[in-house]
Amino acid sequence: MSVRNSRPALAAIRAFALDRPGSALAAMLLGVIALAALAAPLIAPQNPFDLASFDVLDAELPPSWLKGGSDRFLLGADSQGRDLFSAILYGTRISLTVGVLAVAIQAAIGIPLGLVAGYVGGRVDSLIARVADVQLSLSTLMLAIVALALVRAGLGGDTLGRLAVPLLVLVIGLAEWPTFARTARAATQVEAAKEHVRAGRALGASSAAIVRRHILPNILSPLIVVATTQIAGAIMAEAALSFLGLGLPVTQPSLGTLIRSGYDLIFAGIWWVTVIPGLTLVGVLVAVNVLGDALRDALDPRLAR
Repeated sequence: MSVRNSRPALAAIRAFALDRPGSALAAMLLGVIALAALAAPLIAPQNPFDLASFDVLDAELPPSWLKGGSDRFLLGADSQGRDLFSAILYGTRISLTVGVLAVAIQAAIGIPLGLVAGYVGGRVDSLIARVADVQLSLSTLMLAIVALALVRAGLGGDTLGRLAVPLLVLVIGLAEWPTFARTARAATQVEAAKEHVRAGRALGASSAAIVRRHILPNILSPLIVVATTQIAGAIMAEAALSFLGLGLPVTQPSLGTLIRSGYDLIFAGIWWVTVIPGLTLVGVLVAVNVLGDALRDALDPRLAR
């Protein structure tokens, strides 16, 4: 990218930061958390998956700034003697991975179905809309609990532990695709009624070409906003399932499993095992939601006016 071409992008970023300082702060916080999670193998003082590196004598040590803490454990240690800072870094990476991949599955299913329903209309639209309504009437957590319980009963707990991440991605992705479908359907119906789409039909353009060239690029803005909010929902669903014991096992730390592992200890005064991962989860969710609201305001021309 040349310096001349980068100037508009830099100006847009500067305008975004000045107009929405809270949103810019949320974007920076989310970026820092994501970079730290990606670089976990480089900056984490301990590998939380290596059981040989744990020492039971270090179990439940408080953070280094509290009385009785050790400089080796910045945020303290959990009940297994695992460094909590390292576990949070790796756990955040797992939670973000589940959220992003689950939303990718939702988009891959929902956007094409929404485009077809909105453009074709008629019985196809009615069928897809009714299927989406039925899917939305079912709780995501309920579907995930049933699916994961069946997998646990059929394949066993060990297999479920090895396949926990892909199973969570698949279950959450299949449960939430109607949100993308309904958004894409409504936006496609609006775009299909515009003059340039009618002109393309009159000139003999195929339906696939019209959808690909004229409709899909013009409905990306609301879909991007939906994607940000859905990532937050997927991360929360993973945390809830892991807290209930139906998600990741304790040996694979995610934010949900870390909160669950310290839940029984919080009443004994060992609050850091639950509170610090909980605050990390809240920070990620708030940052994603604030960023989604900012994108909605920036991409919606009616709100801009």
